[in-house]
Amino acid sequence: MLGERMSLPIADGIHPCFWTVEELEKRCQLRTQSRSGPGGQHRNRTASGAFLTFDSGVAEIGAITAEATEQRQQGRNRSTALARMRYLLAVTLRSQSPLVPKLNDDDVVFSETELDLRDHYRGSPMKLNEDNVAKPGVLTLVLNDLWCAGGQPSLIAPHWKASTSKLVNLVRSHAPAFRLVNQIRQHHSRPPLR
Repeated sequence: MLGERMSLPIADGIHPCFWTVEELEKRCQLRTQSRSGPGGQHRNRTASGAFLTFDSGVAEIGAITAEATEQRQQGRNRSTALARMRYLLAVTLRSQSPLVPKLNDDDVVFSETELDLRDHYRGSPMKLNEDNVAKPGVLTLVLNDLWCAGGQPSLIAPHWKASTSKLVNLVRSHAPAFRLVNQIRQHHSRPPLR
């Protein structure tokens, strides 16, 4: 038996990583700001930096902020900040995994996007680069499964039809996700993944 699952913040309803771009943007507050540093006069005189803030609705987390200031165009910075927000949400919030019984008495609803991602990446090499728009969602699903499995990739590998090393490599490719899995493993008195 896995024992008591590590207490982590749970997304209310469908995980925000599976919301459409429009829905996520609508739920985030956008703040723009000019920044000093490299980029020439245009960067210093216009509010090209984008800061997106998402209210998690979870007291112990509060607001989550993603920023992008490296581009000279606000639109590009906003897109970059949104991508970074998806990664932050993927690591910060957990949601139900179909591999375990329900977390509570509510009906479990999996989004069509979540089900499609599971089907599409099941049996795949699990090599997704940082620019792949599906990576935060796949990472969310794998982290949910690992959380429910006590951080043991060998328990979720059959479901993903992937080797343990492929799953570990996916999680290792995003440092905050890798830290989270090792925290989960530590909670269950397991050695860290290397």
